Amino acid sequence: MELRHLRYLVAVAEAGTVTAAAAELHVAQPGVSAQLRRLERELGEQLFDRGPRAATLTEAGRAVLPHARAALAAVEGTREAVAALRGLLCGRVAVGMASSLPDTVLADTVADFAVEHPGVTVSLREDTADALLHGLRGGDLDVAVLGSSGDLPDGLDGVVVQDERLVAVVGADDPLAGHPAVGLDELAGRALICLPVGHGLRASFDRACEAAGVAPRVAFEAGAMSLLIRLAARGVGVAIAPEPAPTAPAVQALDRQPVVVPLRPEVRTRLMLVWRAGSGSGPAARALVDRLRPS
Repeated sequence: MELRHLRYLVAVAEAGTVTAAAAELHVAQPGVSAQLRRLERELGEQLFDRGPRAATLTEAGRAVLPHARAALAAVEGTREAVAALRGLLCGRVAVGMASSLPDTVLADTVADFAVEHPGVTVSLREDTADALLHGLRGGDLDVAVLGSSGDLPDGLDGVVVQDERLVAVVGADDPLAGHPAVGLDELAGRALICLPVGHGLRASFDRACEAAGVAPRVAFEAGAMSLLIRLAARGVGVAIAPEPAPTAPAVQALDRQPVVVPLRPEVRTRLMLVWRAGSGSGPAARALVDRLRPS
């Protein structure tokens, strides 16, 4: 069994097809197929069900996959340990960011880190908070910035970057405009504009509504906060947003300015920097976490 066999196995499992995996690995597709067949012969089990459009892991493949990932991570860790002794920083860092966040949250810091450490391969992925937490626990991500409404899962550490109050955002002609606050029960009959399920902010809002005995009617969902606020400013509905968002420069440039109304009772959500606990991440990932931690 060779490391390339394990690398091909992981690549096909993640890409979904041999062709896509070969393209990512910059290897000819027949070579990947041949090496996978060799690995299957050595193990005595078929690892993939190969269809015309996808390669799906078999039960044996699902059992082997975490061990293959662990073996590749161990080899990478060995290289990083030797590099650390030489005073070098190398390896890979997979970074996640909630898709609802503005690019200014991570872009400059990650770019500076990549320039300062050319030996480190940095990847950046946008997704929902739930998907990012899954990626962290599964080892696909090293660090992420995401919204959180509760305790972190086992195996993860984190620190609060921002603690934000949620507000209702409406158009200037909306009946709620100018009110000192709006109760969650008053939103029950309104068309709401929210982030999709899976985002930390949405979880915080849904949890508050459940506690208040309110069934919210979410009419519009979008992953970009600026789009939610733009729709609210046009009078489409009531957007649920963190308090700083309606004052962002992109929002201030709108022709129709939105109006912010506090929620009653107060609802808060947290923006967190989260990483794998203990020895789950290599030196490069730990260095990036130190860079991203609030001072």
